[in-house]
Amino acid sequence: MLSIAVLYHSGYGHTKRLAQAVVSGAQEAAEALRVVEVEIAQDGELSAEQWQSLDDAAAIIFGSPTYMGSVSWQFKKVADASSGRWLMQSWKDKLAAGFTNSASMNGDKASTLAYMNTFAMQHSMLWVGSGLLAANTKAAQRNDINYLGAFAGLMAQSPADASVDEGPLPGDMATAKLFAARVVEQCLRLQGVR
Repeated sequence: MLSIAVLYHSGYGHTKRLAQAVVSGAQEAAEALRVVEVEIAQDGELSAEQWQSLDDAAAIIFGSPTYMGSVSWQFKKVADASSGRWLMQSWKDKLAAGFTNSASMNGDKASTLAYMNTFAMQHSMLWVGSGLLAANTKAAQRNDINYLGAFAGLMAQSPADASVDEGPLPGDMATAKLFAARVVEQCLRLQGVR
């Protein structure tokens, strides 16, 4: 069965909640697709089973909070640990996409997505952007789809003082589902399923 893996680290729970919206959006987009949630432990480690899920997936969607303008150290540790797969080009031609969350509206999230994109390119993966127009008119409201205007991937914002249940904001969660559906659509198209 065709599978997509959602590989992510979450420090406070907001990025985990965003990852779950990505998983949900992917599952809703194609019932015949297996979606595997691969959460990076707080020590930056993955189990052998988790690594196998990544190896078996036709697409990997990367996720990390934006800390100091980049991915978390836990995500970076996994990226560095993938060097054997890089050497063998094991992930070559898999689809890749990325999402991030931070407390600020900007928070240098573009740097995090750029890191993920470069990481995917190192593995010779094929990057999928959001494919969503930005909500950038005078009539736009904060909970509109793609209010943060990201094209390279999914960006979300959770206020620094928000509980896990309060962040990311509803519009970003809805954007996450549409973003995941786009990755699924491109994965199925690449596999000749649609």
